[in-house]
Amino acid sequence: MATIAWIGLGNMGGPMAGHLVSAGHVVRGVDPVPAARTAAAERGVRVVATVAAAVLDADAVITSLPRSEHVREVYGGEDGVWATASRASLLLDTSTVDIATSSFCHEASVDHGFRFVDSPVSGGIAGAEAATLTFMLGGAPADVAEATELVAPLAGHVFDLGGPTMGIAAKLANNLMLFVSLLGVAEGSQLAEELGLDPAKFYEVASVSSGESWPLRTWYPVPGVVPTSPANRGFDATFTTVLAEKDLSFAVAAGDAAELHLPAARIALEQFRRLIDEGLGGKDASLIVKYASADGRVAGFEPDEA
Repeated sequence: MATIAWIGLGNMGGPMAGHLVSAGHVVRGVDPVPAARTAAAERGVRVVATVAAAVLDADAVITSLPRSEHVREVYGGEDGVWATASRASLLLDTSTVDIATSSFCHEASVDHGFRFVDSPVSGGIAGAEAATLTFMLGGAPADVAEATELVAPLAGHVFDLGGPTMGIAAKLANNLMLFVSLLGVAEGSQLAEELGLDPAKFYEVASVSSGESWPLRTWYPVPGVVPTSPANRGFDATFTTVLAEKDLSFAVAAGDAAELHLPAARIALEQFRRLIDEGLGGKDASLIVKYASADGRVAGFEPDEA
């Protein structure tokens, strides 16, 4: 079994690190948030105080961080991974970052004598807890093969997408599809309600018809229809609007660089930014449903609860 350093023990990283412990690995973890450290320790992670302590003689270093700037700092900082880890360590980043940051990590890892695989995931908190995540891997073939074996206890599916940054490219394209689909689910749910359809019955129809999609199955934005829907819990986040805005902004920026036309993605992005401007960035991304309603109010959400 391997010794693994896990940096970032939040809603995604904590469960993933715990599953590696259950698979028999020694996992040393680090996170600045006390609650995250406590939860990880309860899963068997050996919590340490610094990146340097986590990566000491580790066979692999895995990062799960909120934003691109955090990834750059954790890898490139004075006491970061490149400065303190063994050159034998395989480096994997499961964070969703922009293409430039992923490219930077690959190139600088090589410059520092490391092997790096971009390893973003899809499946959300529920997938992290259930060990059913989809991993999208990009890097040199031998490194991807090693990473595939390492992440197997966390995954329902693992894909070798090709060379450097191909994993994050797949992640950004996938999330663009997710959020455009979410926009359609939000609007369709409100049209069905306005036309007098029973929400649960309409959901049954859509789930076996051409309107079927992952956000329909998982986030249907009407209370009492789908057990996993944030609408059942006042739109408390399973995937925050802030993170949705981040991911979709990276995808749209990549599209801009390629001179693509992405009007649907831009509409979804604008609505996420409106939620953030209203102080609702910590609520679930599916709360964009309120912009499809006639008066901005939707079942399951009271503005004064935000």
